[in-house]
Amino acid sequence: MIVGGVLSTLTSSKLRIALVGLLVVGSGVGGAFAVGILGVPGVAAVDNTFGDATNETTAIETDLVVSNPNPVGIGLDGVSVSYTVSMNDIEMAQGGREGVRIDAENSTLELETQLRNDGIPAWWVSHVRNGERTTLDIDATATSDRLGRGVDFSRSREIQTDLLGAFNSDETRPVNADSPLTSDPVLYVNETRSEWGTFSESETPIEMAFTVYNPNLEPYAVTEIGYDITMNGVEMGSGQTEEGYVIPSRSTETIEFSTGLENRRLDDWWVTHLDEDVRGHQVTGLRIEFYAVIEFPTGEEATIPLDALTYEETIETDIFGEGDDVRETNESGSSADESGPGDGGSETDDTGDSGTETDDTGDSGTETDDGDDATKNETDDSNDGTENGSDDDDDGVLPL
Repeated sequence: MIVGGVLSTLTSSKLRIALVGLLVVGSGVGGAFAVGILGVPGVAAVDNTFGDATNETTAIETDLVVSNPNPVGIGLDGVSVSYTVSMNDIEMAQGGREGVRIDAENSTLELETQLRNDGIPAWWVSHVRNGERTTLDIDATATSDRLGRGVDFSRSREIQTDLLGAFNSDETRPVNADSPLTSDPVLYVNETRSEWGTFSESETPIEMAFTVYNPNLEPYAVTEIGYDITMNGVEMGSGQTEEGYVIPSRSTETIEFSTGLENRRLDDWWVTHLDEDVRGHQVTGLRIEFYAVIEFPTGEEATIPLDALTYEETIETDIFGEGDDVRETNESGSSADESGPGDGGSETDDTGDSGTETDDTGDSGTETDDGDDATKNETDDSNDGTENGSDDDDDGVLPL
């Protein structure tokens, strides 16, 4: 009995000591966070790439780098990360993870979300409305529910295109009928102009104008001008003018008409834009073909392909700045600097804290900003070179 009592007393004492020890350690860790001895984990970088695209969805693969300013790893069920990708304030994707295990220094979390392709038309309308400009915003947050504190990370990137600029031309081009009814050229097109019209959710109209000269002694009537628009082979729109024009002898007339892209077909085009096997990743070939129906003085008509006016333009985008794929270059995911993207656009990084930041957290944010500044300086040099090259020979490619 005496021995049993002694053992019971010792066991109870050890149990109490163990429980007290756990409470002390737990309160010590929580207190260390609370008083700033240990830093709060934050988001150091968010790198996105496009994955597989189907007719309905497009995968966005994300490497989210979480920085831990502490010398030891942290595994708390209350630590979570979340992020949102928006284009012109339209939310395109959202994701995150709870119960994150964070190693010392930096850890890379691989996430994947699905972008619904039927959201592409709404973004396209906003892109054209903004003068063919898109602001890509990436917002991420690392939060500790236990501490009630979080650190925010934001990145902005501007994307710009110019689909119609090269169509505006003062080049004189002959229109040949290749018909026994008349001699060539039947007309000259001295100028072409285009601009975006008043768009809607269903259509993106393009207002066009041809300045046409008739070199013949007889007036010619252009009874119809038709068009077909494709993007990477996807039929985006077709139609014809609803009124005719008479071009007097040795006179000039301006023919105005509207073409348009059918927005409901933009999600089909989007899949081809991302498909490496079509023209390359994020590459589109825009093509607009025209024909004219001309009535000769004899009353006979001929349909003439306006091959000299066929408009072709190559559009390239780099929406996420995928110059450096972090999934390939940083398998260990151990460094935010190593995981930084090589972006080809203009970016702005902002790191904020909803609570009180420690010196360690602030230093970590400063190091990340320095890395981004270096990247942007390299990007500026690259863009300058691209622009200079474009002045000499841009090959119709629009670097973004």
